[in-house]
Amino acid sequence: MQLNTFDWSIVISYFVIALAIGLAVARKSGKNSGEFFGAGGNMPWWLLGLSMVATTFSTDTPNLVTDIVRKDGVAGNWSWWVFLLTGMLTVFIYARLWKRIGVLTDIEFYELRYSGKNATFLRGFRALYLGFFFNVVIMATVSLAAIKIGGVLLGLSPIETILIASIVTVIYSSLGGLRGVLITDLLLFVIAMVGSVATAFVAVNHPKVGGLDGLLANEAVQLKMPMMPDFSDPSAYVPLLIIPLLVQWWSVWYPGAEPGGGGYIAQRMLAAKDEKNAIGSVFLFNLAHYALRPWPWIIVALASLVVYPDLASLAEAFPNAAKIDDDIAYSAMLTFLPHGLLGLVITSLIAAYMSTISTHLNWGASYIVNDWYKRFIKPESSEKELVRVGQLSTVLLMVVAGTLALFMESALDSFNILLQIGAGTGLIFILRWFWWRINAAGEIAAMAISFVIALFFEFGYEHTGLPALENWEKLVIGVGLTTIGWVLVVLNTKPTDEATLLNFVKRARPGGPGWKRIMTKANEEVIGEFSQHVWKVPHGIIAMIYGSVAIYSFLMATGFWIYGDFT
Repeated sequence: MQLNTFDWSIVISYFVIALAIGLAVARKSGKNSGEFFGAGGNMPWWLLGLSMVATTFSTDTPNLVTDIVRKDGVAGNWSWWVFLLTGMLTVFIYARLWKRIGVLTDIEFYELRYSGKNATFLRGFRALYLGFFFNVVIMATVSLAAIKIGGVLLGLSPIETILIASIVTVIYSSLGGLRGVLITDLLLFVIAMVGSVATAFVAVNHPKVGGLDGLLANEAVQLKMPMMPDFSDPSAYVPLLIIPLLVQWWSVWYPGAEPGGGGYIAQRMLAAKDEKNAIGSVFLFNLAHYALRPWPWIIVALASLVVYPDLASLAEAFPNAAKIDDDIAYSAMLTFLPHGLLGLVITSLIAAYMSTISTHLNWGASYIVNDWYKRFIKPESSEKELVRVGQLSTVLLMVVAGTLALFMESALDSFNILLQIGAGTGLIFILRWFWWRINAAGEIAAMAISFVIALFFEFGYEHTGLPALENWEKLVIGVGLTTIGWVLVVLNTKPTDEATLLNFVKRARPGGPGWKRIMTKANEEVIGEFSQHVWKVPHGIIAMIYGSVAIYSFLMATGFWIYGDFT
């Protein structure tokens, strides 16, 4: 489908507004690294929360949900719905801890919590491992979705799509820093919600679908509609629900849903005015991300099963599209949008791409600049030099991510690979807040073991002659081996020195039985400061359970309402 003048005017208007915002805040954002990467640490909860929502609505998210629904049904979304549990723990426990330690990036945590050469190595390595490697893979996955949308809707080749998207995004990202990202995300959230709901409305009213009644009556759709897996079939409920609920949410590190908090979610919390604004921002994010947004995407995915029942029908409809898979069905459904609405939806997808990529560019560059360049390469760097290095880093990150995207095939495949790489590391990221004995050597071991296991399963296992394994089986094995490995390393290596632990306790005030020994010393040194401190984690866990039940109830009630099951 070709965009007409009205469509292009909507797209161009967004570019103009985004660039205007970037230019308006460029001077303030360029003052120093704290402004460029942390927005001055004075942002309100609602702006930070909506920015998190906008960032997680990346170009690949509707594609990923469509891929899941077409393959595993609506119940397959538990593979990411389960991360709400992690998110609610961040709301009620980790948000205040992160805000208390008062750092620019969460990677600084390592030299506050651990001591010695291992802590120094961990900070530098994680800065590059997350800021470059992991970050590039995420951005490449998002860019892959842009390639597919560009091919289906605009007839662009993969290289053309990447070049256009990269140039626009890098210019925008280097102008306004985090402050520009936050303000533009507010506009994106509104456009994205209007666009996704409108797309669902058009998809349901496609002649082949025949309205909501026709959609729900379709036999192929009915097979995919249940929100819970078939409990008579272990091959369905074990990988789709049991493993995510029992293992995945606490054991796997995944960007945006890190056990213990972290990544760009921590970046937003650290940019908040105070603890209350940090807590409010993450709560708003989880509410909107899990309860408000999924159903428009799910409806489009279900409708696509009627219009394009298999990959052959997609390939026939789009013979020139690159990399045909189930995730392309979302882009295919967009071709039925009327002009004007098409321009709005295309704008929302472009804005989603820019929001996600600009966040990852700023977040990744903050690690490279603050935790690698400033810490190890040139500690005496001026603030202007740090901002300049950050801007150069954004260009490098985008070039590598865009190149990698040209070789990727599926958003769901990338999602599973990232889950496997992070398998088993989640528990140590949680326990480091609550048990003084966790040390840097344990974190290094967790990262190394999980990475080697992921490489083995991805590239070596098929050559061993052993029976084939499902993704969930690989995940459980990875979690088990990684956890055993890092626990043994922690128990057989030197603990963090007491001076570092004491300073961390004074700063973060984590509390609890795991810190009793250190808290006692803190009380002796700072009389009265901690004697009145109440350990809030038990209350936080109760609040997390109530919050999770509320949001899951909202999510599922919305689904039953759409299905017409009002009881």
